[in-house]
Amino acid sequence: MTKLSAWRKGYVVILFCVATAFVAPAQTFTTLYSFCSQTNCTDGAEPYASLVQGADGNFYGTTYIGGAYLFGSIFKITPTGTLTTVYSFCSQTNCVDGELPGAQLVQATDRNFYGTTEEGGAYGYGTVFKITAAGALTTLYSFCSQTSCTDGWQPQAGLVQGTDGNFYGTTYFGGGNLLECGDLGCGTVFKITPSGTLTTLHIFCSQTNCADGASPQAGLIQATDGNFYGTASSLGGSSGITAAGTVFKLTPSGTLTTLYSFCSQTSCADGAYPQAGLVEATDGNFYGTTSEGGTPSGYCPYPYGCGTVFKLTLTGALTNLYSFCPQRNCLDGWQPEAGLVQATDGSFYGTTYSGGANSMGCGGGGCGAVFKITTAGAQTTLYSFCSQANCIDGEEPTAALLQATSGDFYGTTYGGGTKGNLGTVFVLATGLGPFVILEPNSGRVNSTVGILGQGFTGTTSVTFNGAAARFKVVSDTFITASVPGCATTGPVIVLTPNGALTSNLPFRMLEGASVCHLPR
Repeated sequence: MTKLSAWRKGYVVILFCVATAFVAPAQTFTTLYSFCSQTNCTDGAEPYASLVQGADGNFYGTTYIGGAYLFGSIFKITPTGTLTTVYSFCSQTNCVDGELPGAQLVQATDRNFYGTTEEGGAYGYGTVFKITAAGALTTLYSFCSQTSCTDGWQPQAGLVQGTDGNFYGTTYFGGGNLLECGDLGCGTVFKITPSGTLTTLHIFCSQTNCADGASPQAGLIQATDGNFYGTASSLGGSSGITAAGTVFKLTPSGTLTTLYSFCSQTSCADGAYPQAGLVEATDGNFYGTTSEGGTPSGYCPYPYGCGTVFKLTLTGALTNLYSFCPQRNCLDGWQPEAGLVQATDGSFYGTTYSGGANSMGCGGGGCGAVFKITTAGAQTTLYSFCSQANCIDGEEPTAALLQATSGDFYGTTYGGGTKGNLGTVFVLATGLGPFVILEPNSGRVNSTVGILGQGFTGTTSVTFNGAAARFKVVSDTFITASVPGCATTGPVIVLTPNGALTSNLPFRMLEGASVCHLPR
């Protein structure tokens, strides 16, 4: 459950109890770490965000509270579960280094991590920071540095690095349009350079009746067309009456177009209140979740449905692929607050905050689930949280999954664990094989691409859609390669002593980038 939906804790949910947890065949679930395992929770507590795989083969994430100063931390965890605290926030006077990090990190092309904090900084309203893998933190920007916080405040989402090398993100509050959002401002989209120069690209609720939406809780993605896409969690619509959120497109220069306004259909059958961002799938469409709404079933405890998985075309045509809680007890889960990840099998994987087979726990509403869904909308529940005594396997996941280069899925839960219900890190193996991740996933001839994976020692070749590239094996988990002149858009294949590893996404050659002179 996100911070802003915590009022729902008081929601009265009456569901029939099912004591037996459901685990789909061939799934192996392992709890890697329970937070607050160290004295005074110096290892952190309550992780809200997803993990990111680093070039060193380890995973990096944030905890919202805990750490040496109790205001959140950045941690590193090995694939086998050894955790190290990289940084504790509020280590500087007046927390000018930030506090309460609730978002995912991004590892940039310079191999440093970049992220946001919701509070703290020079003015107390959040920060953008850079941190090395060794833990040296630099505060790049403190929000609300402009009059009336026109630059925004309280960034709840992480950043995305654009093809121009800059970072793009959102703030939940601020921007200057004060009338519709309780005098707090309706949020912004911003661009920030690696050195910390911030430009506000859009202020939400700038259009009549807030048709452009308000209060973005999620980050952006940059699609293959070069534009940025995201969601606003509230308002939107031609009249603003539904106030159920939007999907928008934003050009790099800041021109915003609302692609879809939720709750456009009767009883919000198309979904409502998207709290997560989008994923651009290999079919060229966008996929995402809404935390409420969907086809009414009679079993959902929410008046507007228990959430959806949707598909959206680039032109704004929406298809509701799945509505949660179609059956008594919501065994499939409900209230998906996190986004999706498209795995190497082509299906999407995600989490729900509530529901699952163990509806007895977590106030009677269920403790959440991991699910798989195909592009056609066929849904399978893979794991129900709180399957173990005292929920030591975790409960209430608020973050999206990460498919690591091993093929397994790594994630976090906000609650549960062995140390006072303060969260976990887990891994779910589904039998998918290893692959490689490209950073960045697009570029021009002679640009440098980082390749994440495993077993790279002794690698003999790297090819970009068949074109051989010059490469350097930096470590067993990281390679750098130079985009060859004959490269075209397509998969990158790394030939290791243990076999060929293929990139999970094709490398995209930027327009006009490739020039190949073949011999006559």
